[in-house]
Amino acid sequence: MNFIKKIIPMKDFTLKSLMQFEKTPLNMFMFIVTIALLAAFGWGVAEYLMHSHHAYNVTREHPWGLLIAMYIFFVVSSTGLCIVGSLGDVFGFEDYMAMSKRAIFGSIVTILAGFAVIAFEIGHPVTMLIYNVLSPGLTSAIWWMGTLYGLYLTFMIIEFVFLMRNDMKNARIFGLTGLLVGLAAHSNLGGVFGFLNARIISNGVFYPTYFILTAFITGIYLTFLMYGFRYKMQIPDNIKKGLLGLAKIQALLLGILMFFETWKLLTAVYGGMPGRADTAEHIFHSGTFLYGEVLCGMVIPFVIMLATKWQSIKLYVFTSFIGMIGIFFMRYDLVHDTQLKPLQMMKTTEYQLPPTWVEYFPSAAEIAIGFGAIGIFFMLYYFGQKIFDLEGGDH
Repeated sequence: MNFIKKIIPMKDFTLKSLMQFEKTPLNMFMFIVTIALLAAFGWGVAEYLMHSHHAYNVTREHPWGLLIAMYIFFVVSSTGLCIVGSLGDVFGFEDYMAMSKRAIFGSIVTILAGFAVIAFEIGHPVTMLIYNVLSPGLTSAIWWMGTLYGLYLTFMIIEFVFLMRNDMKNARIFGLTGLLVGLAAHSNLGGVFGFLNARIISNGVFYPTYFILTAFITGIYLTFLMYGFRYKMQIPDNIKKGLLGLAKIQALLLGILMFFETWKLLTAVYGGMPGRADTAEHIFHSGTFLYGEVLCGMVIPFVIMLATKWQSIKLYVFTSFIGMIGIFFMRYDLVHDTQLKPLQMMKTTEYQLPPTWVEYFPSAAEIAIGFGAIGIFFMLYYFGQKIFDLEGGDH
């Protein structure tokens, strides 16, 4: 342990102290939720190990399900927190310097939660790791996604070590490198959808840029939630100044996102192209898009931030919770809506009904693993607060 402390400074702790926490109603609620989510994750993994992909409701017509959506949800969150953390230690904005340690640690644990999800979506994750090196697919966007995210996690860990050692020079170097690799990885993840020539509702340049924009938005939502919970809404003045600055940035980003989304739908519907216009119209009438993605993810937070003139941090914490619900529906809709239109639209047998929209609802195992990974994030974040000094001058 002393050897590890020489590498990365840690608090003095024992196994008993790690398990001790203040028994407030909120803390007890979070404890029960975390245990329940971890138990659900364990059950879902057991179902997967016994039944493989038969435990999931994915089909040949709808091969990507909730686990892909949750993986994207977590890696988007990680990239967003990386961007927020980089505002201070990489770009030198003093108002955000105190947030760097917590944001960068958050980016590490969120991507680890994402890897925990995708491990049980990939058929053979160990084999994948081996042949990712031995037989790289340089023309595959998914190969680049996995490789770049692996490098990104490595740079984030190194940056965090230097932040804990207060070595800001090296933290800035590895932070900038990690940020650039993370943005490349995340934009490439959008490219996985943009390269789908057979799915014209997703094909194009929109998603590689959209992913970066929504990552920053997600990172700001999570920053408000982390600090709201950490200080029980009693935010120190130096952190409050940074959070109010983030609220202004968030309002701008949400305005840009709504502008992007509007033109995406207009260009999809215009001209009535089969496979794109009808899919866009179907999406526009879905509840998950209107109430989840648009209302919770964009409109409600945007209106609240404008109405309060960026002066109510407590309200922004609750708004961020609503916003994260919207972010989940953005990820779910992204995956599901891409596969809405059947690729085979002709009848193949005499008495077959005409093909219609592909229906999908996740199985219990998918829900358990996907949402159970939130428990992994909670657990890792809790132990990180106990082991590391994440304050960075914010106390």
